Amino acid sequence: MTDAPGRRQVIVDTDTGLDDALALLHLAGSPRADIAAVTTVYGNCVVEDSLRNAAYVLRLAGLEGVPLSRGAAGPLEGEAHIAGYVHGEDGLGDLGLERPDPPVTERSAAEQIVAMADRAPGRYDLLALGPLTNLALALRLDPRLLFKLRSVVLMGGSGPYQPLGRSLMIDANVQNDAPAAHAVLSAARPADDTVTMVGVDVTGTVVLEESMTSSLRSSGTAWGTFAADVLDAYHRFYVHEWGRAVAPVHDPLAAAVLVHPELVTRRASAPAAVTSNGFATRARLLRLPDGTPPALPGEIALQPATAVVEVDRGAFLAELVGGLAAGRAR
Repeated sequence: MTDAPGRRQVIVDTDTGLDDALALLHLAGSPRADIAAVTTVYGNCVVEDSLRNAAYVLRLAGLEGVPLSRGAAGPLEGEAHIAGYVHGEDGLGDLGLERPDPPVTERSAAEQIVAMADRAPGRYDLLALGPLTNLALALRLDPRLLFKLRSVVLMGGSGPYQPLGRSLMIDANVQNDAPAAHAVLSAARPADDTVTMVGVDVTGTVVLEESMTSSLRSSGTAWGTFAADVLDAYHRFYVHEWGRAVAPVHDPLAAAVLVHPELVTRRASAPAAVTSNGFATRARLLRLPDGTPPALPGEIALQPATAVVEVDRGAFLAELVGGLAAGRAR
């Protein structure tokens, strides 16, 4: 198979909730990417709903032929934490959408990722939008997997520690399976930037405001209407954060970083680790804002990783909203 010049071939690993759905549509409408496969995982909803939601969005995008795989129903250790209070019980805001059980591949999500990477080393990028359980299981099957993927972009982790007095949102995808995140960040790979973290320190600052949701609804397109409905459901959670009908667009930003790297205005690379204070667990670069190491005795530094630190928020939001409103489908 010959890929169109300049188009990324993307495997999307997703716990298909509200912002995951927007990320899938953003990729589906991009002239720079093809969704080569979708693998699903628990997190924003149970894995069965993740499958149904992914299939719904793929149908909306005219991509019914994209292979869809069932992944992990829970973390490597312990019980699954399901974020129904954010994404609704069905993961898509309980909007009453028709979501029949879709056909899935015989391979599990982990097996599908390994098989695709084996078949065409260097061809596929992996975009991980949920807990990293599937990727950790794939690495158990093939510890050299990261040498066969073109790149891995994670919606999770964070860059250097925040300046004094600032705090971060919960790093939910890492918190939901910290051992899996540790396995991914400690896996052998060819370069620091093979794994790029797009974390809540960045995604939490990129907020889609009321006027943008209104423009999506007034677009009259199927994509724009669906996106506005999804955002209205998302607002029910974030209104308690800011008192307004707004929401950060975590997963769409990670997707955009993969296909529009020019949106990134600052990156950082340093040893990474999964850390916990007993309440919150996150993956992060072990660097203070001035570049010096943190005072964390006993923390295990993993291999260096790259984190996005700053993005062109205006350009990203214009690209996202414009594409969703236009309802570009191929």
